Amino acid sequence: MSEEVLVSQFAPTLAGLKTGSLFPMQFTCRKEMITCLRRYNERLLPKGLRMIPLQEKGGRTLVYAYRPGKLREDLSDQRARSLLAEQGYQDANPEACIKELACRMKEGSGFPHEVGLFLGYPPEDVRGFIENHAKCSKCVGCWKVYGDVEAAKRRFACFKKCSAIYEKLYAKGRSLEELTVAL
Repeated sequence: MSEEVLVSQFAPTLAGLKTGSLFPMQFTCRKEMITCLRRYNERLLPKGLRMIPLQEKGGRTLVYAYRPGKLREDLSDQRARSLLAEQGYQDANPEACIKELACRMKEGSGFPHEVGLFLGYPPEDVRGFIENHAKCSKCVGCWKVYGDVEAAKRRFACFKKCSAIYEKLYAKGRSLEELTVAL
């Protein structure tokens, strides 16, 4: 996958504005995928960003790029912990939660909607999405909003602006490392 696509797919995560992002990557084989992710991690881990495969299917890998520190902070929220427990997560440790999420994605019995917690979405919006079966949201942007609409709209605008700025900076020659904020 080209760096240009990475920048366009997860600029807010690179900037440290968002906990994580999911995006599909095409690979010719598993070895190529592992090599590619290892290379990106060598470059980005020093800045506090990690990329891991969550699901592999038909030459396509769903990659999770995330900020471990921000994820730890997000999942320490009582509302997030409570929701994960209700969804059957046994361990509140972020690494254990990621492993459980990956297992659920590999099972393929539907998309685990709690994934929003791993992307930095507000717990009340993730809960609302699950409880309302993705219906009756107050607003739709990067996610469906069931809680604070104005705060969500501000975040959506911030993410959009960040993506536009990052795409321009990358086009002008900034490297992926230069665009990745150290946290």
